[in-house]
Amino acid sequence: MTRPFDNPQVKAVFDGFPPDIRDMALTLRDLIFEVADDTPQAGRIEEALRWGQPSYLTPETKSGSTLRIAEAKGGGCAIFAHCATDIIGTYAATFHDCERIEGNRAVIFKDPSDIEPDRLRLLIFHGLTYHLN
Repeated sequence: MTRPFDNPQVKAVFDGFPPDIRDMALTLRDLIFEVADDTPQAGRIEEALRWGQPSYLTPETKSGSTLRIAEAKGGGCAIFAHCATDIIGTYAATFHDCERIEGNRAVIFKDPSDIEPDRLRLLIFHGLTYHLN
């Protein structure tokens, strides 16, 4: 079940995605909140727009690095991490056969079946606790 949106601007971005992208984006959003709920050291998660994209921050603990969700330029949906971190690189090194990786910035999903929740939970946990490691 999708968590209600607190931020109407973020909801508007999700509503503006094409249906196939929206479904994948909502799956990624749900995973971020699930991992956050299981990661008390991350504190409250703030959902905001950064660079016009739904973004997930840890404003109280500052434990994490911002994760973003957006439509990928070449099609599909992506989860982005700050390019100066090793969040995407660590994920790619852990899962050699993983989804399409865009440098050290994003993991791209062309189809909903590409989203493997167990693998992505590791990426999201790393993002939400990046400054604690």
